[in-house]
Amino acid sequence: MPEPAGDASRKGSISRCWAALWRPSLRFGLATLVIAGAFAGILFWGSFHWAMELSNNESFCISCHEMRNTVYVELKETVHFTNRSGVRATCSDCHVPKEWIYKVKRKIEATNEVFHKIAGTVDTPEKFEAKRLELAKNVWSAMRTTDSRECRNCHSAASMDLDRQVRPAQRMHRGAAEKGQTCIDCHQGIAHKLPKDWEAGWKQVVDK
Repeated sequence: MPEPAGDASRKGSISRCWAALWRPSLRFGLATLVIAGAFAGILFWGSFHWAMELSNNESFCISCHEMRNTVYVELKETVHFTNRSGVRATCSDCHVPKEWIYKVKRKIEATNEVFHKIAGTVDTPEKFEAKRLELAKNVWSAMRTTDSRECRNCHSAASMDLDRQVRPAQRMHRGAAEKGQTCIDCHQGIAHKLPKDWEAGWKQVVDK
């Protein structure tokens, strides 16, 4: 007895779908690759961005005792931590660029700091003090190279009303502008204790 036309058509459709699942067309295969690639890209970017933001958190910066018990203690005693306006700078505000490409570069450089954390280079107060001048010179040099870029995240020379500053500050800021100086040229030690013999170290940075 011949099979009804509807049953034959239905079985034919099922067979074609089954065959497509086992032998997908090139178009289907490429579409799957594109979708999978896009999903993987979103997942990677999300994870990367999450890790970047996590490592910019102050609690992350002071999670190691080398930072928490030294420079963070010093920061808490400055106007950058507590002031009448309530605007506070965190570690990343001063030490991590805002612009994405420079931020990634800084994070790559920070892998060297991870190495020294593991190696125990500054894991005691004595070791830290012995390295303080070298560490300060690295930061000073970077800030001079970038025209104190991170300072300018919050401070803008163009927005300063010099007439509302005390006279010594007016004089110094006008002189700095005329000489083409940058923030770090005058404001070393603004957030952390100055190293021993820092003047000689600063001269080395300037003379580079």
